[in-house]
Formats: sequence, structure tokens, C-alpha cells
Amino acid sequence: MEFPMRINKYLAHIGIASRREADVLVEKRQVLINGKKAVPGSQVNEGDKVEVKGTTKEKQYLAYYKGRGTITHSPGEKEVDIVMRLEKDFGITNMSPVGRLDKASEGLIIITSDGRITGPLLSPESGIEKEYQVEVDKKISTLFVHLMQNGVDIEGYQTKPTVVVPSTKNEHKFNITLTEGKKHQIRRMCAALGYQVKNLKRVRIANIELKNIKPNQYRKIVGPELKQFLQLINVQ
Repeated sequence: MEFPMRINKYLAHIGIASRREADVLVEKRQVLINGKKAVPGSQVNEGDKVEVKGTTKEKQYLAYYKGRGTITHSPGEKEVDIVMRLEKDFGITNMSPVGRLDKASEGLIIITSDGRITGPLLSPESGIEKEYQVEVDKKISTLFVHLMQNGVDIEGYQTKPTVVVPSTKNEHKFNITLTEGKKHQIRRMCAALGYQVKNLKRVRIANIELKNIKPNQYRKIVGPELKQFLQLINVQ
């Protein structure tokens, strides 16, 4: 999801209404952006709180395993994205992925019809943890772990501290937990230290874990797990 975005496009993207229906909701003064009534053409920025009065549609949350080769957003010709797979494989519509994983990566993506969670989940200020399993092309060293944990310069940007846990079974593998999400960040951090990523899988976002989901399958996020998740991202 790219910001800023027109309010009708935003409401359509998160599954509240079609663009035409969204225009009607705006004209009826039923849409609020940060507590203020939206007008036709209003823009939504990342982190904005969008409310729609009078909508009672039940919000849904899915933990989805994006397989390698599947696009998160905006597929090109002959490419398949998550929304297309959800509709084709399961008949699920009006839900969208929050955040991205590049085409060559795999793992956990949260799918939802609740637009409230997008800003809090993606904002670097929120400090939400995202954990990845990584395999590189050669044995990782103590220095590599130290540098990855304390921040790496990637094209003039110093990454925030991370938690790195080397595998006890494979000297080429480690888990890393980030609280930010620069484009291709882990791949760029490794490359800056002379390593190439062979496999990259996201296994956790906040308290939501991939668990035993198979590629391009999902499980519902409900009950105490959902309650804790919404609390962690400060969405009530």
C-alpha cells in the first residue's frame, strides 16, 4: 500500500467498499480521517486513523504463508499476487496484505479487512518486532553477528539494533529480529558485510507466528492471539 492515497481508493483497498460506494460514504459525511470528516479527494497518509460510521462488517485477520514467487502487491504481466491467490484458491475477497515480502522471499504476511492496523503495524516508530530465518552463502562469524546486532551502514543509513541468534545446527543460518523494515533490508545488511542471502523466511510479526502453515495456505487469527496482537499495535 503506497501513501498518500485518495480516501475512496483506500477504503476500496481495505475492503470496506468499492470506490463508488466509498465516494457515497464520503458525501454522506460518514468517513473520518484523524477525527475530521473527509471530503471528496481527501488524502490518507501512513499512520492516519480512518473511521467509517455505520459500518458493521466483521473484521477478519489471517496469518498467510507467502510462498516464493508470489508477489505481495502490484503484480506485473503473468505474475500472481496474494490477493489473486486468495480469491482463486479460497474464494476470499475484500482483504489485503499488510506490508511486503519480496518475490524471492517467503513467510508470514498478515491479511486483513481492518484498515486500522496498517499504519501501526508498518510505522517504524511503533517498534513492532518481525523475525526472520536467514540462510547465507558461507559460515557466519562472531564479527558478522556482532555487526548485524549493532547496526549496519546500508548506503548511508545506519540500521537499528537487532537480535541475532545463530543456528546450532547449520553454520550458514541464523534468526534475526528487526523493529524496522527498509526495502530488502536484511539482504542489503548481509551484502554490506560480504554475505549473500540464499533463503529468507519471515516467521513472526509481533506475537503472530507462522507455525505449521504450508506455503500459500493460511490460518485465522482469533481469540486471545488476536486480542494480544491488537494490544501490541495499540489498536482497540
